[in-house]
Amino acid sequence: MKKSALANNSKNSDHAGPLAGILAGLDWMTAHAPHARMLLSVAVDGPFLPSDLAARLSSAAMRDAASIACAASGSRRHGVYALWSPLIRDDLRHRLVTDGLRKVDDWLTAQQATTATWPTAPFDPFFNINTPEDLAEAERILERFPNA
Repeated sequence: MKKSALANNSKNSDHAGPLAGILAGLDWMTAHAPHARMLLSVAVDGPFLPSDLAARLSSAAMRDAASIACAASGSRRHGVYALWSPLIRDDLRHRLVTDGLRKVDDWLTAQQATTATWPTAPFDPFFNINTPEDLAEAERILERFPNA
């Protein structure tokens, strides 16, 4: 089976990371939903997705005329929770394939992404589950806040 151009690049590991998924989503959106202005991405290990995520990210992108708007909480940027303009596709493709870019934060900094900020109380809405301990903590949060 032939590997993709991203995987074949000698500068890259075989794991292209979340930015490759963003690029694939932007490519799909451009081909199949050409009138869509932005692509929303979220992490699959974050169970407490804010119901106002898309609206607040869209407001931040419009406010700052930004091509990327991402979530932030507790003085931390959460780059996978973001709105992405299809206008960044060519540059992202170049950075992934030619430069071997893998870190979402590096890309967001280079693109001067804007942010929308959420409070971390009573819990961080961008809490993610990576360990059995994290899962137990998520269950405790749901016990205290059943509508989380």
